[in-house]
Amino acid sequence: MNQLDMKGRSAIVTGGASGIGLAIGKRLAQSGANVAIWDMNEKTMADAAKSLGAVKTHTAKVDVTKLEQVEAAFKSTLAAFGKVDALVCSAGIAGMNAPAWELPAEDWLRVHDINLNGVFYCCRTVLPHMIKNNYGRIVNIASIAGKEGNPNAAAYSSSKAAVIGLTKSLGKETAKNGITVNCVTPAAVRTPIFDQVPQSHIDYMLSKIPMGRFGLVEEIAATVAWACTEDCSFTTGAVFDLSGGRATY
Repeated sequence: MNQLDMKGRSAIVTGGASGIGLAIGKRLAQSGANVAIWDMNEKTMADAAKSLGAVKTHTAKVDVTKLEQVEAAFKSTLAAFGKVDALVCSAGIAGMNAPAWELPAEDWLRVHDINLNGVFYCCRTVLPHMIKNNYGRIVNIASIAGKEGNPNAAAYSSSKAAVIGLTKSLGKETAKNGITVNCVTPAAVRTPIFDQVPQSHIDYMLSKIPMGRFGLVEEIAATVAWACTEDCSFTTGAVFDLSGGRATY
């Protein structure tokens, strides 16, 4: 494993109790960062925090669709760490797998509320602190579906496309504040989110990957962790493809 330098830095990972978020938290901790896990399941968060091996850890139960909960979680994280240098927005859901005309409106709204509004609320809350410190790193977890659009996944695909657009806007808005805002677009990675989709959709996603395999959470974490370091200093508003060759632009 290549060594990254996050010593003296503090990071927040939303959805950090499992899957990609947990792998990112572990990689940041291995790089020397203090790590705060924001998630919904207190038991899972507590177990995840113990597994990180970070210098300092903090957990906050937060529903990212509730701005007041995001703000409270940030306040508690600042109390624990004194500052926040990096934010990774990893919390997300797949939603129902169905043609758009059969998708219940409430499912459409819930997917966008978590996958898009949750990212906005977290960035909106943390950015004033980063601007004040003239330093910050934000990485949003989007998806290759946000670039290509997966069939029977209109809500998920469009929410992740919006995350890409939000990332590019924020990158431009904060470009002179010592802050970088980037996103990654993984192809399918086997995580607990697979439990939310049928096997036929999983097979479809695998068929689109030239490498012929799903990504590993550790592979996603490696790129995200680098984007959280000082070395990521002239790259902002960027989209990093982690697709095993699937991405075409």
